[in-house]
Amino acid sequence: MTKDISIQVIKRLPRYYRFLTELENNGVDKVSSTKLAEVMSSTASQVRQDLNCFGGFGQQGYGYPVAMLRKEIGRILGLDKTHRAVLLGAGNLGRAIATHLNFDSLGFQLTAIFEKDKKLIGTMLRGITVMPDSDIEDYIRSNHVNTAFLTLPKDSVEPLIDKLYALGIRNYWNFSHFDIARKYSDTIVENVHLGDSLMTLCYRINEKNH
Repeated sequence: MTKDISIQVIKRLPRYYRFLTELENNGVDKVSSTKLAEVMSSTASQVRQDLNCFGGFGQQGYGYPVAMLRKEIGRILGLDKTHRAVLLGAGNLGRAIATHLNFDSLGFQLTAIFEKDKKLIGTMLRGITVMPDSDIEDYIRSNHVNTAFLTLPKDSVEPLIDKLYALGIRNYWNFSHFDIARKYSDTIVENVHLGDSLMTLCYRINEKNH
């Protein structure tokens, strides 16, 4: 993959992948750029530009083979590889994420869950026994983990980051509001701000109702 592909294009790839998966599950063999544009709220030209960033996948007048395009986008996203991850935080948000996401199909293997609340330690999530956060260091050193999912409050994450970084963790799915990349510029961080998303929804509703 070339380095100069914009992050906007990369962020659209999971939507292409999700839609193509639905088409394949419904027995659809091929799809046009026009149809892809409809579901992406985009244009056929934009779809072709996005996909041409990674090579030619379709034939003019024929469209894109659904199964092949889905497989190629999955490969581009790295879904054919597996990254070993740990989840820090087994509260309500952590439990929801651990329970409802199919990590195996998304490029990750969730191998351990850690929590500091004694009431939650020893409980089971996704067939995994929640461990005390005091075990993090030993576990990561022994299990070749390269990614951490953080579903902790900001004030709980800050003292953990130095430890995780020192243990070699450079990849974070971050639901806290702590700015990891500002402290460690060589990390890869995907920040998820649920409140920001809800405020955006609020804005769009208000704009439509004006």
